[in-house]
Amino acid sequence: MTAVEQELQQQLERELSISSAAARMLVVRGIQTADEARQFIRPSMDKLHDPFLMKDMDKAVERLHKALTQGEKILIYGDYDVDGTTAVALMYRFLMGIGRSQGELMDGTKCLKDNGPLPNSEASNIQYPIPNIDYYIPDRYTEGYGVSQRGIDYAIEQGCSLVITLDCGIKAVEKIAYAAEHGVDVIVCDHHTPGDELPAAVAVLNMKRNDCPYPYKDLSGCGVGFKLAQAYTQQYGLPFDNLVPLLQLLAMSIASDIVPITGENRILAHFGIQQLNKAPFTGLSAIMQVASIEAKTLTINDLVYKIGPRINACGRMKSGRAAVELLLTDDPVFARQQAEEVNHHNEDRRDCDTETTKEALQQLQDDPSFAERRSTVVYAPHWHKGVVGIVASRLTETYYRPTIVLTA
Repeated sequence: MTAVEQELQQQLERELSISSAAARMLVVRGIQTADEARQFIRPSMDKLHDPFLMKDMDKAVERLHKALTQGEKILIYGDYDVDGTTAVALMYRFLMGIGRSQGELMDGTKCLKDNGPLPNSEASNIQYPIPNIDYYIPDRYTEGYGVSQRGIDYAIEQGCSLVITLDCGIKAVEKIAYAAEHGVDVIVCDHHTPGDELPAAVAVLNMKRNDCPYPYKDLSGCGVGFKLAQAYTQQYGLPFDNLVPLLQLLAMSIASDIVPITGENRILAHFGIQQLNKAPFTGLSAIMQVASIEAKTLTINDLVYKIGPRINACGRMKSGRAAVELLLTDDPVFARQQAEEVNHHNEDRRDCDTETTKEALQQLQDDPSFAERRSTVVYAPHWHKGVVGIVASRLTETYYRPTIVLTA
């Protein structure tokens, strides 16, 4: 360590009353002040950024409010991995929960009352029809990643006038234009790097846009969806406490999508894990049971290595929709059955992964020219598409070369 770093380490030891090893770890992680160290050690919800700093957030909230108050049918569209499925479950739970605690009106609508200060005089009289919401997870094998033609056609056929994409959509320029031609508006919530052209959506929420001033750039796709929920809650005076249980889904996405656990992600993951340990949703509790981790305090490693892979296995081996069904259910019997099925998919994925890796390694060993190559390319028509990415990682770990694994 440099002299400056050593001085900072000693300062952190004194001001925070922590050990030399802990102070050194903070310095190595890039902490530069005692205040930053306090925020790192003791995450606080007060440090979450204003969601309206994100470009287009005002447009997204306005369009979502119109859809909710006028009883439009909304389709929540998410990717088939953990980030996408948790994002869909988070948004679905949020939208279905709006007004639920306020009681149902005689005409079947729900009215928000007594929720604290609201931004305008009309807000206290907002009436919400019972939400008309559906969700869609594309099939990994027949539709591929992202917004698909079939998915937009589904929205049109079902009479949806608003689609919210989560963990996808930033490059779906043609698909979103097609949706607009058929009278379907789209709000994009994505965290992937945009292309040269942004889709012509009602709102494009992505902190990686060149013109987006949002200060934290490493949110997951589910994290962007959460910021939309936070913005709506803030704009219309809903209790922020309603969002707190949803953080367990967000913690799952942060852990499984391997985004940096810094800044906002660290705050959101911290409180999300608290929720998982205190009051997990029925489906997540069932997964914890089948993974044999319900009897101990859950950690981020459990999300990465035990719960996340089981949810991911649905999209790899069958359908990501099964994961969403599990994340949304409040029925303990169905949750247990679905968790067992999810666990079975994960066991199949593991067996398939192991066998495919074994065959790929054998291919390389049987190739006399492989030792002279600087990259790895293997192919077999029968390999499962859901595990080729995992197998590529295994081969990279073995030979430390750029790797491509192909299948039919």
